[in-house]
Amino acid sequence: MTKRHPVTRQRAKELRTKMTPPERALWSVLRGNRLGTKFQRQVVLPPYIVDFASRSEKLAIEVDGESHTGHEVEDAARTEALEARGYRVLRFTNNEVLNNIEGVIRVILITLRRDG
Repeated sequence: MTKRHPVTRQRAKELRTKMTPPERALWSVLRGNRLGTKFQRQVVLPPYIVDFASRSEKLAIEVDGESHTGHEVEDAARTEALEARGYRVLRFTNNEVLNNIEGVIRVILITLRRDG
């Protein structure tokens, strides 16, 4: 059984109420099994919280804003740790989500079909 992380779970709950505009835009497409699989937002995968995840498909999606600039090494380590747990990780910038949502969805769908 997985150990509970109450602080992380509380932080995830807070993040769900304070989604950024790009996160809201992507969530409007991912929610409600609209892509044929269930996604959740601000998912706790200890010690991390990922923006979106399909647990059944083991797919994590991150929307990276300006706060990620200069944190590429940390982001790469986070991706590697999630991949070691069997997750595929897709990263999109805020700009990609806001200005090319169709392309973002296409990549997600291709990823789901390839391994799903």
